[in-house]
Amino acid sequence: MTRIRIRALAAPVLLALAVTACGSSSGGTAAPAASGSAAAAGGGAAAAADAALAKIQEQVLSKGPNGEDPSPASSADITQADIDAVKAMHAKAAIVMHYGGNDWSVAQIDGLKAEFAKVGIEVVATTDANFKPDKQVSDIQTVLAKKPNVIVSIPTDPVATASAYKAAAAAGVKLVFMDNVPKGFTAGKDYASVVSADNYGNGVTSAHLMAKALNGKGKIGLIFHEADFFVTKQRYEGFKKTIADNYKDIQVVEEKGIAGPDFAGDAQAAANAMLSKHADLDGIWAVWDVPAEGVMAAARASGRNDLKIATEDLGKNVAIALAKGELIVGLGAQRPYDQGVTEVHLAVKALLGQKTPAYVALPSLPVQHSNVLDAWKQVYHQDAPADLKNSFK
Repeated sequence: MTRIRIRALAAPVLLALAVTACGSSSGGTAAPAASGSAAAAGGGAAAAADAALAKIQEQVLSKGPNGEDPSPASSADITQADIDAVKAMHAKAAIVMHYGGNDWSVAQIDGLKAEFAKVGIEVVATTDANFKPDKQVSDIQTVLAKKPNVIVSIPTDPVATASAYKAAAAAGVKLVFMDNVPKGFTAGKDYASVVSADNYGNGVTSAHLMAKALNGKGKIGLIFHEADFFVTKQRYEGFKKTIADNYKDIQVVEEKGIAGPDFAGDAQAAANAMLSKHADLDGIWAVWDVPAEGVMAAARASGRNDLKIATEDLGKNVAIALAKGELIVGLGAQRPYDQGVTEVHLAVKALLGQKTPAYVALPSLPVQHSNVLDAWKQVYHQDAPADLKNSFK
């Protein structure tokens, strides 16, 4: 039977690079070994970084929220017979987001809605909690009144939202999560599966890109997400560990947390403080693209157009800066559209009573100036917009 698969991921470049497992405080991840350390210390930081970046596209370094080994997106493949069967169910779905309006959320929702339409599942609600747990609890309660068969969601807070998701599961709703799961939930019992980018791997990717831009030497600051949010903690840990293990001449001189919901504004304030305190700061890492926009604003206000900024997520504003060769030196991109497609396939399997993998993850996509336009098409399944194309130098 024909299997339905998501669009093929970027073909990896095969380079020999030793890889070893390493533990993190969040319960186990794997990262490239410190085989590049000697090269970085000896002036070959760019070559060491390029080798690591090629290798990372071949693997997923993250473990799942409960320590699960990652399964590939192909493990969620469905058949035409599956689609015919689920269409006969006349099922309904709701999409319950942590916050919306950013490029990542828009791409996830686009992938979800397009694929739900293909398999004949009606989307009856799409909500935006603006990163407020109480608003998300209310959203779930409101959505349940529409009697969906499936909810695809990302919890704003794994503890504060748990009871609302429990109520949904108790009502017979099949739950498929993005990135994170509520506290105390068990795969196969309380929810079908969770789909994620390789967030630890994205932190590793951005660390190598920062090191490449700095040629393995300099002083940097870190702006992290100050919340109990699994995926952003993974990014932070992946970045820090990669720098510490592989680039001994890069010094982290300050770290500041931001809690939002004004993530760009909070990051701008944090970056302003760092730049005022450390006149010799060479770079700043930001936990995703919206905080990175705040760092860019701080750099411009301080006349620091030489500052190196690395981040995660291919948002339009950071993509334009990368295309221009201004401030942003690289990022680790998620594949949100493909994640949305995979989530739909897992929902179909759950509705049909089929076994689903507990944790599915898609590998990191390193994005630099040279591949930003191609990366946009891979991430969003559409050509780069005109303003991005016109920005490329």
